[in-house]
Amino acid sequence: MADIDFDLKKLRILICNDDGLNAVGIKELEEIARSLTNDVWIVAPETDQSGTGHSLTIRSPLNIKTMGKKCFSVNGTPTDCIILAMNKILKDHRPDFVLSGINRGVNLGEDVTYSGTIGAAIEATLFGVPSIAMSQEYNDAELIDEWGISRKYGAKILKKLLLSNWPKDVLININFPCVSSDQNVDIEITREGRQKIGDEVIEQCEDNQIRSFWIGKKKKSNSFINGTDLAAIKNGNISITPISINLTHKSSIKKLKKVFNE
Repeated sequence: MADIDFDLKKLRILICNDDGLNAVGIKELEEIARSLTNDVWIVAPETDQSGTGHSLTIRSPLNIKTMGKKCFSVNGTPTDCIILAMNKILKDHRPDFVLSGINRGVNLGEDVTYSGTIGAAIEATLFGVPSIAMSQEYNDAELIDEWGISRKYGAKILKKLLLSNWPKDVLININFPCVSSDQNVDIEITREGRQKIGDEVIEQCEDNQIRSFWIGKKKKSNSFINGTDLAAIKNGNISITPISINLTHKSSIKKLKKVFNE
């Protein structure tokens, strides 16, 4: 990544999330963004859209509601929000960067494929806009300000990233650990890890006839490889992971060509 030269105060930043417009995390991110530039716009889902990934709405109409100055809600997914922001709300002057989050809960390992926070960043990246997803680990048993560490480091990290340059098909995934803001933490540049070892599926039966199911928390491994996003958070550090939206496994192409050309 080569550094680029521009005035941060002149940047236009668009903020989205998947927890919804009224979530605490998006308000925290707005404060961080406003410390960098005055031109901050928010287009976010009107309700919680956690787990929607990179999905979009195609079977029902979408509505945009003006919620304040440069602030809008959409009755759809994070991806819907980015599409409407780019093609309608900000079509005459698209943002220089998109920030997605701050999600309450980490987006690590294969969870990035489920995440609406990541989904918004993916969609913005497809529009050619550099995008950063941000998530905060939490633990309801810990009596600490769960947003303190992202508040302490968020602006510093974003400033460094916004003044750098990365490939156009790559988004940046940042995860903050649930530790006291009094602690000094390391920033690790990581790769995506793997944690899922099973699922929890809860079955209910109504009137002894209708069976219904709830997908609960995933069963996760507690053993993580150093250098991964999972290990960084487990060790109480900040994880920064570059994620490519090109899902091609390039090293398999040559092998498959041999298989089908025999």
